[in-house]
Amino acid sequence: MPTSPADPAFGLNYRPTLPRRLDWRIGCVGAGFIMRDCHLVAYKSAGFNPVAIASRNPASAREAAQRHSVPTVHDTIDALLADDSIEILDVAVPPDAQPELIRRAVKLGKGRLRGILAQKPLAMSLAVARELVEVCALAGIVLAVNQNMRFDQSVRAAKDVLNRGWLGEVVLATIDMRAVPHWMPWAESLPSLSTFVMSIHHLDTFRYWLGTPERVLASTRPDPRTKFTHLDGINLYILEYESGAGASSWDDVWTGPSKEGVANDIGIRWRVEGTDGLMQGTIGWPKYPARTPSTLEYSTRHTGGEWIRPRWDDVWFPDAFVGTMAQLLVAVEQGSEPEIGGRDNLETIALCEAVFAAATEHRVTTVREFLAR
Repeated sequence: MPTSPADPAFGLNYRPTLPRRLDWRIGCVGAGFIMRDCHLVAYKSAGFNPVAIASRNPASAREAAQRHSVPTVHDTIDALLADDSIEILDVAVPPDAQPELIRRAVKLGKGRLRGILAQKPLAMSLAVARELVEVCALAGIVLAVNQNMRFDQSVRAAKDVLNRGWLGEVVLATIDMRAVPHWMPWAESLPSLSTFVMSIHHLDTFRYWLGTPERVLASTRPDPRTKFTHLDGINLYILEYESGAGASSWDDVWTGPSKEGVANDIGIRWRVEGTDGLMQGTIGWPKYPARTPSTLEYSTRHTGGEWIRPRWDDVWFPDAFVGTMAQLLVAVEQGSEPEIGGRDNLETIALCEAVFAAATEHRVTTVREFLAR
């Protein structure tokens, strides 16, 4: 069994490729938690170059700029979108506001703006998401979607294990989430709560690991702690693949009355089983803001029955946000499609629609039926 990270058995690819240029001029839209506590913290650690920020609340933009030494604060979002010095747009606004913002950014930045990093979900429907992809493509703007769980180190290292074929043929992949999210006020007006806000992380991770599934079975019920009206609170779903592989997630945002005085068991655990081995791990995010790295362990026919347990110091929030911006910048430099490009993300949105329909209409769905609409 390996005894140090220098051992070749630990040499998994879990970090993103960085761009050649670190001084791409980034304009930031939004100054809430994700921008203030994740994007800008990660960009500083990577040496990226956010040069301007704007928000619907100018005071929030000024506070974030001061905290992270962003040199320019625009009084309005449109003023930032029209800033001729900005090459890359970093968007962190609620999903119902994002499509129109991207449309305005393309119009005001055409011929100058090189790339846009949008939040997930790209849109609340596949039709709108597809429109945004085409609008950006026609303008020559590279579009990426901030599916940041792909850059959590255990998720990314697990993908490398799969790429190396160490597990053989995948039989079953599972994610078991028992965590209580903080639903932001903007979520109250969305047509879907958990599917497009929380489950989208796991659905995209299954796509990253195994590809897009063929069939979807799902069930949902409201979360009793969440007071505003919603359909999809606690999500349970099964994904079936043409290869015979299955994937399933329990996205439990209730987790029992832990906030009402009962002992809690909070966490996210995942597992992938194959014909030649298995791997499993944990996601550290539920313990945020405590800096808790995610974990991975695997055992295959080639490890002599031993568990291999590489460990890293990186954490999902905020370190993964280096990867989401880095892959966009690399794509801009190379003239290639981003690893989490908008066009690829259409299948994640279609999968979300398939899960939502399966759960609320009580039927088996396919991703194809939504992609064909």
